Amino acid sequence: MTASSLLVERPYGDLPAVRLTLDRPERKNALSIALRDDLSDALDALGDDESVKCVVVTGAGDVFCSGFDLTEFTTAIDDPEFAERLWASSDRYHSALVRFPLPTLAAINGPAIAGGFDLAICCDLRVAATTARFAHPEYTFGPVVYSPLHDLVGGAVARDLCMTGRTVDANEAQSLRIVNDVVDPDALDAATLAVVERVCAAPREQLLRTKAKALARARLVTDATLDL
Repeated sequence: MTASSLLVERPYGDLPAVRLTLDRPERKNALSIALRDDLSDALDALGDDESVKCVVVTGAGDVFCSGFDLTEFTTAIDDPEFAERLWASSDRYHSALVRFPLPTLAAINGPAIAGGFDLAICCDLRVAATTARFAHPEYTFGPVVYSPLHDLVGGAVARDLCMTGRTVDANEAQSLRIVNDVVDPDALDAATLAVVERVCAAPREQLLRTKAKALARARLVTDATLDL
């Protein structure tokens, strides 16, 4: 049996929360089909778990996530069946993430690039280490996921970042309201737990209602990766 590339920690800090850690540090936590499917499976299960109020997503090592695993796109060029599997996995992953019914928090421990940027943005809340940076380098060779970023920061900032691919450091990300807080790397765990504790102070039913309102307001009308 192949070991999962997703680490699941529950409870998280004695709270009714779960931490999901992308565990491919040798690949800078790139989102392979297997890792996306692991995330989708975990989110599907946790959304129905009445003991859970909040989910944290972070990365192993010093990178949050470098985006989709580009080696798989090379394989997909010559393998239509694999390409179909790749995009089906991607669509399911984005749907599971964007439509998760409870609060999600990204603990951004380092660079969040391309699909890693999207992963952070698709969470409801974000705490970043000073080592974090954000960029969409894929704008030069492929589609950029635009809608969740637009929903978060508005059209002017979203167009700037998605059409130029420029890099934003942690401090600028906070000024643009991409992240809620920036802390030293060694303070990230404590800062994340503090936010999760505040979230979990609310009843689960209230969190479900508030998240449903946020999703309705966002009006993300598609789950298809290439249409986001």
